[in-house]
Formats: sequence, structure tokens, C-alpha cells
Amino acid sequence: MRTSRIRTATLAAVTAALALGLTACGGADADSKAAGGDTAAGSAQSQSASNGGGKGGAEQANPGGDTKEGARSTAASDGAAGKGTTAGAQQCRGDEMLLTAVHQLAGQQGDHLLVTASNKGTKPCWVTSYPAVKLGDGVDGAALPHSKKDNAGGGQHITLQPGGTAYSAVNLFDYGSKNHTAQSFALALRGADGHSGPSYSVAIKGEKPQFSWNEADVLNWSTKKPYDF
Repeated sequence: MRTSRIRTATLAAVTAALALGLTACGGADADSKAAGGDTAAGSAQSQSASNGGGKGGAEQANPGGDTKEGARSTAASDGAAGKGTTAGAQQCRGDEMLLTAVHQLAGQQGDHLLVTASNKGTKPCWVTSYPAVKLGDGVDGAALPHSKKDNAGGGQHITLQPGGTAYSAVNLFDYGSKNHTAQSFALALRGADGHSGPSYSVAIKGEKPQFSWNEADVLNWSTKKPYDF
């Protein structure tokens, strides 16, 4: 009887130890899974923030023509338009810009004036919308309309670092008769409200500086050259 009691007690102790061991293993697995779940969730949140942070905002043009898209603005939005500007940047002024134009594809389909605006100041500045252009001597006339075939995004501010460049184009439509001819035009920069500032004369460069047109329109500013075939 005494031996039987000892064996029974021993078996009970072994059973209890096994149960405790299984419970500890189960708890460790649960903790490991929970920790893994937290890690996965943290990774997903980090990836989501990384992906989401790179969309929208203003473009930046650096010297050399590099474009950094998705630079999130830290400044207040411009009224109802809700387009952000780069913190610290002011609107570009014509007297701090180098404005040039080249007549390209003269007399061919796609005839246009490539307009270049370079920031020659010492601080970043921004351009927006499309330039106000008046061809020839018609400085007192109406500015050319915006091209209906242009891409969207004209309300975005393009920040030009010192030495940075933005591009636009004047599309020329020459029907061969009753057209106008010139070798220069006047250009003004538009503000966030769409109103244009002072006009500056731009002489045409290239092999054929003279251009003709019956109708013409203008493209938005961009950090990439339009019609860059």
C-alpha cells in the first residue's frame, strides 16, 4: 500500500509538471505571435506613411533641370485654390528672371516658340499657371489664351531654386494668309490670383527668329520641355 501511494504521488507530480510546461510553451507562442503581429502592423504603417507621403505637393526645379516631384508644402495654402507653396519661397519677379525664347519647327507642323524662364536671383521663387504672352508689337492687346489641349495642373506652384528653369511654349497656327509676323513678344508672369505682373520684352533666338501666326495659344509652365522630341 505504501509503495502504491508513492507511485501515485510521483505520477501526479509528473503530470502537473507536464501541464505547466505545456502552458508555458503555449504562452510563449502566443506572446511571440502577438509580438509578430505588432511588428507586422508597425511595418504596414511605416510603409503606408512612406507611400502616402510622396504624393501631391509642389514641384521643384533645381539647377540642371532636375525635378523633385511630391515635395510636400509646409506653408499655408493659397486661399480657395488650396495649392501649396514651398516654405520661404516668394513669387518670381520678372527682373530677377532670365527670359528667352527659341523658334522651333519653323514652318512645320508643331511650329512653336519654346519659352524658358531661369531664376537668376539668390533665393527660391515660384511660377504658376501659364505666362501672359502678347505677340509682336501688340503690347496693348489681349494676352494669348491658354491652350485647350494642355495638361491639367496649371494651378500648381513650380518652385525654382537659384539657377532653376521652367518651360512654356507658344503654339503658332499659320494658315498662310492674312497672318501676322514678328520677331519678339512681351511676357508677364501670373500670380496665384491669375493676374499678370509687369511685361518684359523677349527676343527670339535661333536660325529663324521671325515667326508668323493667325492664331496662337500658350502652355502652362513645366519643369520639362514641351515637345521635346
